[in-house]
Amino acid sequence: MAEQNDDPLIRQLREQISDADRTIIESVNARLKLVARLKEYKESRGLSFVDPEREEWMLSYLTRANRGPLSAEGLQEIFNEILDLTKREVGRGEAGS
Repeated sequence: MAEQNDDPLIRQLREQISDADRTIIESVNARLKLVARLKEYKESRGLSFVDPEREEWMLSYLTRANRGPLSAEGLQEIFNEILDLTKREVGRGEAGS
C-alpha cells in the first residue's frame, strides 16, 4: 500500500476524483435548494409537487445530452436515484436550509 501512496499519478488522480466528488455534492445541494423553492411555490398555488411528465422529459433530455462514458442505463439509474433522494430530502424540509 505504501507504494501506491508514493505514486504521483495515483495521488494526482485521487485528488481529481475528490474534486469531482465535491462538485457532485455541491450540485446535488444546489438542486435540492432549487427543488425546495419550486415545491414551496407550487404548493402555494395548489399545484402538485411531483410532475411525472417533467421527470420523463428530463430523463430524455439528459440521455440526449450525455456524451459518455456513462451508459444510458447508468444515467437512468442515477437520475431515478436523484429524483427519489430529492423527494425524500425536500419532504424532510432540509433542502432549503
